Amino acid sequence: MSVNRAWWDEAVPHHVVAPSYDVPSFLRGKSTLRSIEVRGMGRVRGKSLLHLQCHFGLDTLSWARRGARVTGVDFSLPAIRAARRLSRQSRLPARFLHSNVYDLFRVLDEQFDLVYTGKGVLPWLPDAERWAEVIGRSLKPGGRFYLLEDHPIAEVFANDATTTDLVPKFSYFGKRPVREDSEGTYASGAKMRHRVTYGWTHPVSQILSALRAQGLEIESVHEYPYTFWRRFPFMVEGADGWWRLTKRDNTIPLMWSVRARRPS
Repeated sequence: MSVNRAWWDEAVPHHVVAPSYDVPSFLRGKSTLRSIEVRGMGRVRGKSLLHLQCHFGLDTLSWARRGARVTGVDFSLPAIRAARRLSRQSRLPARFLHSNVYDLFRVLDEQFDLVYTGKGVLPWLPDAERWAEVIGRSLKPGGRFYLLEDHPIAEVFANDATTTDLVPKFSYFGKRPVREDSEGTYASGAKMRHRVTYGWTHPVSQILSALRAQGLEIESVHEYPYTFWRRFPFMVEGADGWWRLTKRDNTIPLMWSVRARRPS
């Protein structure tokens, strides 16, 4: 995780100006939240919301724009500083805290109406059970948790610049991290000094079991044959903003969501 943090620290300034993040449009009022998330989370106005692994705060502040009282947490200090600047620029009130998700309770001793996380966060975490424990402890009785994420089955397939089809390469049940070495980032072609990252695959069953072990009630689980970014080179973006496979479309899930609730 220290290797990953160095990568994220360096990536932040590139992402802040990356066209795919489109900060200028956000400052003009655009939300970065997908309709699936908005429906899945339900009513947020007036509620306290904790966003884990918030990066530089676009999604967090989009929830604030919908009326939530937001707190964002990330292990990258440059990301937190950028999020705080963005909060001031957008005039959207928010609290941003610098912390590894596993160490959250060293800096925050509160419970929230809502906990949100998603869109590319789970593969950066080595321990799903500790992650679920943080969620369980952070929710008030009756509080809701929502996740929208890449489907872990997509982690099984080879994914490099020359990939032209779905070719299994990694284990869905892999226990060891996958090491990647890339020149740029998923959002920027800028050459990175820190090139190496590590990622973990967490099967759907593991995530659901970890949440249940914390006493959360699973309210809904959905799988989708499209996703929020160009995961494979042979994907195309539709008019609806979702990325789909050009080969084997609708054959595998590429994204999934879960909503859970802490009993009152």
